[in-house]
Amino acid sequence: MSDTPRTPRRSRRDFITQTSALAAGAAFASQLRAAPSVHIGVDDTIKIGVIGCGGRGTGAAQQALSTKGPVKLVAMADAFEDGVERAYENLTGGGGKGKNNKTDGSASSKIDCPKERRFFGLDAYKKVLACDVDLVVLATPPGYRPVHFEAAIAAGKHVFMEKPVAVDGPGVQRVLAAVAESKKKNLGVGVGLQRHHQAAYQETIKRLHDGAIGDIITGRAYWCGSGVWDPRVTRDQVKSDLEYQVRNWYYYNWLSGDQICEQHIHNIDVINWVKNGYPVTAYGWGGREVRIDPKYGEIYDHTAVEFVYADGSRMFSYGRHIPNCWNSVSEHVHGTKGTANVSGSIEVTGGEAWRYRGKGDGNPYQVEHDVLQASIRAGSPINEGENGAMSTMTAILGRMACYGGKEVKMADALNSKIVLGPCDDVSWDTKVPTPTVAVPGQTKVV
Repeated sequence: MSDTPRTPRRSRRDFITQTSALAAGAAFASQLRAAPSVHIGVDDTIKIGVIGCGGRGTGAAQQALSTKGPVKLVAMADAFEDGVERAYENLTGGGGKGKNNKTDGSASSKIDCPKERRFFGLDAYKKVLACDVDLVVLATPPGYRPVHFEAAIAAGKHVFMEKPVAVDGPGVQRVLAAVAESKKKNLGVGVGLQRHHQAAYQETIKRLHDGAIGDIITGRAYWCGSGVWDPRVTRDQVKSDLEYQVRNWYYYNWLSGDQICEQHIHNIDVINWVKNGYPVTAYGWGGREVRIDPKYGEIYDHTAVEFVYADGSRMFSYGRHIPNCWNSVSEHVHGTKGTANVSGSIEVTGGEAWRYRGKGDGNPYQVEHDVLQASIRAGSPINEGENGAMSTMTAILGRMACYGGKEVKMADALNSKIVLGPCDDVSWDTKVPTPTVAVPGQTKVV
């Protein structure tokens, strides 16, 4: 995918096509007095802005700068000055950690982001969008994704956004509306559900769609592990409750959506992909068994959900953050003729087993950026926004079923008016939700 043939060299005016003209008329772009993304000349460099400079944002920036076409990072933003400066240092000199967030300084020649274009604060995203950027990477805590995505599309920018794309039904509705606008403007939208760009998954799911194991009856999805990073600061180390929660964002539903949304969405999304659709209802349970200290906010450390699709088939979803237990991050499906481990093997009753044997297919975290940028240059931008929104909504539906302890229908969850937290025009003094651990059978979720 990364070697997609390039079209003949065009001017940046051709490259951006009609998106800049549309952006010029958008109310948000006008409000920001955003510089139009059109320049005379033959330079087809994609100018990138990054909004959210944590580990995943830094990793995504490195990957966006590692594509084959000409690209340059020109603006960065984070809620915190130390965050944006750390990311800049890692991108220009190395120091990033994690196999999918690794930076080695190799992209430094593609970075033109002086101090005056490294912004921080809760409104820093607006300053990036006001710069001359073509593509923005959105990697802030997920609760802010709908606000930032709306603003980016209004400003006429192509977008790569990390998953999940929202944490509640109203947020998903906002994303879906902005996706519709992005299609009208011919804007590219990539979503960080990278398995869609992993050859083993692509080939396996193609075979499943072609009937390799018959009709799919049941799916199983797992993200069971020991957990993630511990809270990074204590309340007395920061100036406000908002700063405390944002710095420890994973543990607050209005910022992360819980583990089922923030991590387990990957596996849930794979089963949706196999099914070519989304569940219509869900039943679930869960709670906090070991992660019970107040410093862990309000999220559960285990969930189990039975999702039901329109054809009556089921997906059983299991998420867990508890050390010293059996672990699995995987997806499996059962059909009328056999079974499949979706990451690469199929067993057919009475037939031959098959396993993906491909090599050198590339890191899917990189391939998703290669594909997005190649599609933009070709003038036919891909748009993964709708699936990103609805797989996010599937995970939200599962959380709601676990927290409420009752059946929740997708239509009711998607149309819920319950907004989990304040993400529009906030200040450091904005009041944040008091962490309240959900009690199944008592907590209202719809």
